[in-house]
Amino acid sequence: MEVAVLISIFVIGLIIGLPVAITLGVASLAYLLVAEIPLVVMPQKMYAGMDVFVLLSIPGFVLAGNLMNSGGITERIIRFASALVGWIRGGLGLTNIAASMLFGGITGTAVADAASIGGVMIPGMKKAGYPADFSAAVTAASSTVGPIIPPSVPMIIVGALSGISVGKMFLAGAIPGILMGVAMMVTCYIVSVKKNFPRQAWRGTSELGRSFVSAFWALAMTGLIIYGLLSGLATPTETAVIASLYALIVGAFVYRDLKLSQVPKILIDSGVSSAAILVLVGFANVFGWILVSERIPQAIASAVLSVTENKFLVILIVNILLLFVGMFMETIAALIILFVPLLTLAQAVGVEPLHFATFAVLNLMIGLTTPPVGVCLFVCANIARLPLSPVVWAILPFLATNIIILLMVSYIPALATWLPSILIP
Repeated sequence: MEVAVLISIFVIGLIIGLPVAITLGVASLAYLLVAEIPLVVMPQKMYAGMDVFVLLSIPGFVLAGNLMNSGGITERIIRFASALVGWIRGGLGLTNIAASMLFGGITGTAVADAASIGGVMIPGMKKAGYPADFSAAVTAASSTVGPIIPPSVPMIIVGALSGISVGKMFLAGAIPGILMGVAMMVTCYIVSVKKNFPRQAWRGTSELGRSFVSAFWALAMTGLIIYGLLSGLATPTETAVIASLYALIVGAFVYRDLKLSQVPKILIDSGVSSAAILVLVGFANVFGWILVSERIPQAIASAVLSVTENKFLVILIVNILLLFVGMFMETIAALIILFVPLLTLAQAVGVEPLHFATFAVLNLMIGLTTPPVGVCLFVCANIARLPLSPVVWAILPFLATNIIILLMVSYIPALATWLPSILIP
């Protein structure tokens, strides 16, 4: 009875379009009332979910990304990416993807990537003769690379949930993220040749060199983050603080595009964004605690294992489930609710935790570009001033490409585990 109330209210909340955090909170509150459990449990479990040291790195990385974005990083990265690949057929589409790969390694969030890169690239692509639906689709698809290439807010969440080293999680995403980016570039090129999209003239090695020098301090931020984690000199939280200070210095005193008068507003905006994430973490932790107390994870594992204990089939079932969930639920909420029970199932058939965590995050990133709740789809469609349906049709080739990469990472563990194994013993 209590579980039926929990699930029913949760599903109804999603259907009517309530924010996921509110839906989780209302469903959990209804369960506690029906089950006659003291309501003091709710703030206790919320606080327990948020009171995890590694989660302190989220505000730091959000702030660093906002500082760098306000400090002129977007334009410099796009200029460098354009000089690198813009001369190929469909060059602005390729530039879009390359910029997302570079920019995502700084912000760590797909939505920030879609909004920042899309705000510049989508109008630019439309003006150059690219269809609006294609411009929005390639921006939305490429934005999913951001949370795979380190740093990554979802991977920080996974580290907090599972105890897996955040440094290893970051490294595990590097190869899959690069594979996703390259595969989308190939798809973009094929579509561009087929539809005869324009290309820019080669502007010479001098422009490539100048654009690289201009973007160097921005690109170096990713190296700073990775070095801090790999060297052991800083925890993820300390690395996030260092990255924020670095972003402030580079934006204000090197690029000089960041005005000190902008900093208070950036701090407030970063605080609001971080608070929204942490409130979602808190409510999702209450919801997850209820599921565990009702033994739902064990029921899921038993149900799947009663059908098959074949490792490859279980991986396929988990991927199908996560792709379906990603169509309706925000990434962080899905991770907090489903990661631990599905990790238990995966370990039961011999899947390594680091490997599972990598393809689970990658899977849910793809969900950001699938209707009906694909946040990046909505952001890019809004920038392109289009309804959702033409963008959905245009993104299908990129979705197919990303699912192929997902299957490769799911069934070839070394793509996720090799780099962490050699750099972090």
